Amino acid sequence: GTTQSGVACKAALGQAVVASVVCKPQGELGTEEFKMDFSEADKPISPWHNIPLEAGNGLYNMVTEIPKMTKAKMEIDTKADFNPIKQDMKKGKVRYYHGPIFWNYGCLPQTWEDPNIKGDDNVGGAFGDNDPLDVVEIGSATLEMGSITAVKPLGVLSMIDDGELDWKLIAINANDPKASEINDVEDIEKHYPGTVSGIREWFRWYKTPDDKPVNGFGHGEKALGKADAVKVIEETHKHYKDMMSGAADKGKLWTP
Repeated sequence: GTTQSGVACKAALGQAVVASVVCKPQGELGTEEFKMDFSEADKPISPWHNIPLEAGNGLYNMVTEIPKMTKAKMEIDTKADFNPIKQDMKKGKVRYYHGPIFWNYGCLPQTWEDPNIKGDDNVGGAFGDNDPLDVVEIGSATLEMGSITAVKPLGVLSMIDDGELDWKLIAINANDPKASEINDVEDIEKHYPGTVSGIREWFRWYKTPDDKPVNGFGHGEKALGKADAVKVIEETHKHYKDMMSGAADKGKLWTP
């Protein structure tokens, strides 16, 4: 079936676009054939390129790839036409986490971590991971795969995975009952205790069952606050715009 995506309450500029996006699953979940396509007015669109980054009022649109408490490693296919959501493949098999992720996980449209740009000393000079900016959404509701949700940025962790910088934006659904009380990274502990350290440890350890080393973090492993999170969003949006204008090399990524 097709699901209309949710629209933030008090829908601001840009949200009308989101209200008309339809996502449609094709093929069987858990197989290489599965994909979730996005369209608007019966025309195919890309969840990465055609959904606005900003949702108005300091909020941003998040595309959910992996709903909380699920294990299938779903992601926007940045190299395929119109960037459908597909299950990641490793050695010819569809990929699963070894245990569920405890938060909704997705990315921000129109952002990109440029692999040609070297990070500063805080991240050990790691280069971008060539993907849109990842989002870990900590609210109480489960967000469906393919849904588009206005989120409030709260903080950011600079994860370093195999020498690549892979920022994890920590955010909350703008419609979460606690959203109005959680405005920065310090507020998370008060309302959802253990969440920030939980996210850090989950991402530190999740690849170790595959005989991979633990992941590291820059900035002394600290979760940076909202102001830094917004800076990371702006920086990855700038990298994205540079890719679209041809100022940065997009390699094999698909662009409209």
